[in-house]
Amino acid sequence: MRTSRRLIAGLFVLPLLSGCFASSGDDASADGAAGGERLRVALPFAPTENYSPYGQDAMLLSRLGVTEGLTRLDANGTAVPALAEAWSSENGGKSWVFTLRDAKFQDGEAVTAEAVAAALTAAGKADPAPSALSGVKLTATAEDDDRVRVTTAASDPVLPLRLSNPSLAVFAPKAYDEKGTVNVVGTATGPFALTSTEGDTAATLDRFDDYWGGRAQASGVTARFVSDGTARANALRTGQVDIAESLPIAQLASLDQDDVHEVNTARNTSLYLNTRSGAFTEPGLRAAAREAIDTAVIAKGAYEGYAVPAQGLFGPALTWAAGKRVEPAGRARATRPDGESITLATYSDRPELPETAQVLQQQLRKAGFKVKLEVRTYARLEGDLLDGAFDAAVFSRNMMLDTGDPVTVLASDYTCDGSNNLSFLCDKNVDRLVAAAQAESGTAERQDAAMKAEAAVLGTDSVIPLVHLKLVAGIATDVQGALPDPYERTLIGTGTRR
Repeated sequence: MRTSRRLIAGLFVLPLLSGCFASSGDDASADGAAGGERLRVALPFAPTENYSPYGQDAMLLSRLGVTEGLTRLDANGTAVPALAEAWSSENGGKSWVFTLRDAKFQDGEAVTAEAVAAALTAAGKADPAPSALSGVKLTATAEDDDRVRVTTAASDPVLPLRLSNPSLAVFAPKAYDEKGTVNVVGTATGPFALTSTEGDTAATLDRFDDYWGGRAQASGVTARFVSDGTARANALRTGQVDIAESLPIAQLASLDQDDVHEVNTARNTSLYLNTRSGAFTEPGLRAAAREAIDTAVIAKGAYEGYAVPAQGLFGPALTWAAGKRVEPAGRARATRPDGESITLATYSDRPELPETAQVLQQQLRKAGFKVKLEVRTYARLEGDLLDGAFDAAVFSRNMMLDTGDPVTVLASDYTCDGSNNLSFLCDKNVDRLVAAAQAESGTAERQDAAMKAEAAVLGTDSVIPLVHLKLVAGIATDVQGALPDPYERTLIGTGTRR
């Protein structure tokens, strides 16, 4: 089993921030000539894969308005047109035909069916595969100049949702080399073109005037990757940035409340227990950990009310989930920890996670565990986390980020062959129920099956959902049209301006 999900974090800290967003003479002249001031944005997670579209860097490109795919998700999690203006399914959902709109790549070339097919084929060959393609093999071919046929080995009723994932964005033919590397500078289709980068600390984007969706109102974007949450809040407070993502809860009281925007999200903070090695291979100890945890304390303390105690894997942002939830069955009986030593890890790039881990450390110690706490930036934690070096990990995960389909995230996170299985769970019953859910084509039926699979996952105690989060972004009062959303895929669009 290979775990490939990458959440990322930069190393930019507060002392280095001063002045980094100050306007230069060049910026000023560009604003005057192009019409529309540049936007200054501080993001918490830096690129760690040289802006590869096949990992978590793809989400950065999507939020900054650089990339797009054939479809996108609307506020209700429904697939709606992007580069494709229409689509239809054939052969029982094994084949889909997408009709392309008239659009251009940022290098000036026309978006053609042949180019789109080549882009999707390249994504399918990527190693590791994008999480949206977990367990899926697709073939893309050009039907004619403006129609693309996408086929899968098995029926895939959620393919339009799957193709909305930023990792399946479409780039110009010149972006791809023989080694599978994608050069995303000036080769995407979004309203802003990536023009230059400064390692993992900054990126410059300019408006793409031939964007099919209309000319953006801002002339460009200057993005800085600032892992220190206090630094992001201070930059917003002092006017160095216009938008600051993922603000620390502890900093909100010191900000102008008109600058603070909250959105219910599909993101959870959960405790993942390593079922492959260490103490939590024993189901009774996993049950003991679950019984020891008071999620209300975490919601009130670490998140100061900007989160609610978790009811399961799928939270209140998904309004259908509560009425379909199934109670977990077959849970093991808790056994006494008797001083069992465990290592609990988390990352500091999301500022509430270390505090959450400290609360968990206290609760688990009270239950009889000996708990060592390991806190690093995600860039320094990731390798050990994916190798299963820890007994438990506090991790933040948007449950709809990959495709907007609950079944897809269950397959990637909790099945034997899942690409994002942080608990290293391999349970035949879970795999069976997830496979049954994947076979459903109707929306309601798929949701019902997903909740049965959720109950089976929770019954293993391999993951303990802690809280459902709200997205807290800082947006200066003179900024209009920012696009924070529950799926965390958008932030800057054609109407974002100051």
